[in-house]
Amino acid sequence: MVLAAALATATLGLAAGGASAQTTVRIGLAEDPDVLDPSLGRTYVGRIVFASLCDKLFDIDADLNVIPQLAVSHETSEDGLALTIRLREGVTFHDGTPMDAKAVKYSLDRHRSMEGSFRRGELSIVENVEVVDPLTVRLDLKSPFAPLLATLTDRSGMIVSPTAAEAAGDQFGNNPVCAGPFEFVERVQQDRIVLEKFDDYWNADAINVDRVEFRPIPDSTVRLANLQSGQLDLIERALATDIPTIEADPDLVLETTTELGYQGMTINVANGEGATGPLAESPLVRQALNLAIDREALNQVVFNGAFFPGNQWVNPQNSWYQDAYPVPARDVEQAKALIAEAGVETPIVVDFMVPNNPEVRQVAEVIQAMAAEAGFDMQIRVVEFATGLQEAEAGRFGAFMLAWSGRPDPDGNIYSFAHSTGPLNYGKFASEAVDTALTQARTATTQEGRMQAYSDVADVWLTEGSVLYLYHRAMLIAHTTAMQGYTPRPDGLVSLLGVTME
Repeated sequence: MVLAAALATATLGLAAGGASAQTTVRIGLAEDPDVLDPSLGRTYVGRIVFASLCDKLFDIDADLNVIPQLAVSHETSEDGLALTIRLREGVTFHDGTPMDAKAVKYSLDRHRSMEGSFRRGELSIVENVEVVDPLTVRLDLKSPFAPLLATLTDRSGMIVSPTAAEAAGDQFGNNPVCAGPFEFVERVQQDRIVLEKFDDYWNADAINVDRVEFRPIPDSTVRLANLQSGQLDLIERALATDIPTIEADPDLVLETTTELGYQGMTINVANGEGATGPLAESPLVRQALNLAIDREALNQVVFNGAFFPGNQWVNPQNSWYQDAYPVPARDVEQAKALIAEAGVETPIVVDFMVPNNPEVRQVAEVIQAMAAEAGFDMQIRVVEFATGLQEAEAGRFGAFMLAWSGRPDPDGNIYSFAHSTGPLNYGKFASEAVDTALTQARTATTQEGRMQAYSDVADVWLTEGSVLYLYHRAMLIAHTTAMQGYTPRPDGLVSLLGVTME
């Protein structure tokens, strides 16, 4: 199989004079990404594509430390109100235009002001972006903002070509132009996204692959079968139940990291037509649903114990975890008592929207059975992933199984979901106390101050809020032994730096 996979990657044949074959890496994705525009994108699989397409001002290392990427250094003012960034010299975009301070200002302003931008909330603390000189920018802040560098390690820190973005307008995502190791070639919806090596990439010596093809294959069984047959070289999010199969195959390698994010259920409390009924109206009923779920049993039944039960926006091993709120044990009798206290009749009917993923569907079915014992009728409605996001925005759901891939700073896991103006607050939960505490967590200058602020968030959000946290995944990436030099990232994304194909 190794030989077959190696031959399959030599898709472009031998060049004249006997040069080595060009190599293609084929990556199987669990969903088709949304728009390939860093300002507008919001999916995990989109972030995987961006990792090859669009470099950021900063990145993270294996220990979650922030390190320079398009930047070379940074300095924060003593009062915390200004961040000065020095940029890498000689970097160009895929269209040949310079990646300089003007381009950085343009991109950050675009993230902050573009209609529909999901980066607006992430950068709302920025008052102004100033060009200091051709390779230096200064971000003036409204107040100190502890998560800023971590925020710039993701899509908010991705820099796009102003020339290409101005020409394309809101269609930029159809032909994105960035400064990453690979440039965009084509996209066929639900079939493939193709990138090719950018010869003028600033770190070109680390890129040994000529072409990348991302292929969305929602069925995990089919995705693994394609990897085993040599039709794919790497798959993301293999099933936990497939771990024994992968480990037993001498031609495959399994890479594992614990995700920074969480898997949970978003409850519609105030968003449109779906915000009706006891679950939306009563925090007691939401607490009852929380207590009806046995997280450890869910982990054992669906994931063979390979994942990690959780109840917060970070996992229990994370230094930001709130110990005062441990993972709750299942208590059906207490759940029934809370429903009675709320004065609600059972069964409580819930429109339960679930992405069309075999593993997630199984999770939903287990939750459905557990919740039924407490008096809930969780009516599962399976939707395609992109459709689910549209339905969530429109408020056409009662509960929604929704994953979050996670960020290195806790702010990235909670603010956009729990703040009343957060762009990912699909349940439209609103609390002045939570808003205030989330802002304090952003502006506090010490870890102790931030921890206290998150404690204040937990006091309200974990009892009244619109997300029930369930578990944290082991990020399972499998690839063929023909792929050498692959290093798993702590954020679960796929980097091809240093990768070679035999």
